[in-house]
Amino acid sequence: MSREQYLKIVEREIHNINKKIDIKILQGMDYAKEAREHRQLLHKIRQHSRRGIFGNLLNFLNRFSQFSNI
Repeated sequence: MSREQYLKIVEREIHNINKKIDIKILQGMDYAKEAREHRQLLHKIRQHSRRGIFGNLLNFLNRFSQFSNI
């Protein structure tokens, strides 16, 4: 699975959870479980979307065993 496909799946899941949260808010129900899942999925997206010179350098260095503990 490519990175783009993975991110698309995670975004789709966030969209579904947002729908569930909206329904629960309108019904006056507790939505703490869904909010926790939403935060976890957002963390996954941020983790895979990190870019920049320093982030790319660390990703490149992690491919080599002597630098894998950075």
